Amino acid sequence: MEETSEQQGRMARFKAFLQECSRVLRVTRKPDRVEFVTIVKVSALGIALIGLVGFAMQMIKTYFFQ
Repeated sequence: MEETSEQQGRMARFKAFLQECSRVLRVTRKPDRVEFVTIVKVSALGIALIGLVGFAMQMIKTYFFQ
């Protein structure tokens, strides 16, 4: 049974996707401890900032609209 061009196209895209995944995995590396701690600090700061903005909005809403 012959594969249709659509099936061949899907297989080609899937193969290209796997090759890209393989390339990315070869390039990536595990972060060292300093880099990991920096990422954790920046993430925590971002979460806290978003929380503060939400809290401020809630306080404004409660103060002005109740």
